Amino acid sequence: MSRPDLSVVIPLRDERPNVVPLWRELEGCLEDLGRSFEVILADDGSLDGTGRLIDEISSTDPRLRPLHLESASGQSAALLAGFRAARGNLILTMDGDLQCDPSDIGRMLESLGTLDALIGFRARREDSLPRIALSGCANRVRNLVLRESIRDTGCPMKLMRRQCVESLRPFDGMHRLLPALFRLEGFQVGQIAVGHRPRRWGRSKYGPGSRLLRPVCDLLAVRWMQRRRVSYRLREEIAPTMPAARSSRAG
Repeated sequence: MSRPDLSVVIPLRDERPNVVPLWRELEGCLEDLGRSFEVILADDGSLDGTGRLIDEISSTDPRLRPLHLESASGQSAALLAGFRAARGNLILTMDGDLQCDPSDIGRMLESLGTLDALIGFRARREDSLPRIALSGCANRVRNLVLRESIRDTGCPMKLMRRQCVESLRPFDGMHRLLPALFRLEGFQVGQIAVGHRPRRWGRSKYGPGSRLLRPVCDLLAVRWMQRRRVSYRLREEIAPTMPAARSSRAG
């Protein structure tokens, strides 16, 4: 089976009201790109019937592929499951709450160029002020500790070459630190402004503890890896020159 050009990986937990409008909008945007694609919906142990619904709609279109985690395992686990199932040469992540704008995908593909990964940042966030403030604080702390300048590492829209996701170290909280993890492996990472929309249905799965307290250990671990990273270059060896063969004549 040939690889599609693009795999879109979307983790879901209790997003049943958003699934059908998400697929309809995403399908139209992806078809307009003129590229082959697949959409992987990774259900992270939903209890509201999200899993049954994605099975129903995927039964009519092979480009839509459902995955089901046995129990709620977290966003990092759902993304990893999607990455491992993805067949595309390029992999894009987004959330399933309709706050991401699928019309940004074409611009991200055009802007990738020679980069290995492109990280979105929400230029105008449609969230509550406390939520925006917490996110801004978390980004400043990450950049300070990791010595980076990523504007919005929590933005769910990220475009990556396949080699990037194949290099990832699987740990809970990985999804918050993807730019740093990619750079640890020597990949070139860029940033791009993307749209953001108000949430229509459902509620966020993340509170203050998940945004500020739990990631601290992960952040320090990645900083340790940065400082202890082994870097070396092999010396170019010069092949010895063989003496020219002597010609002989019979005397």
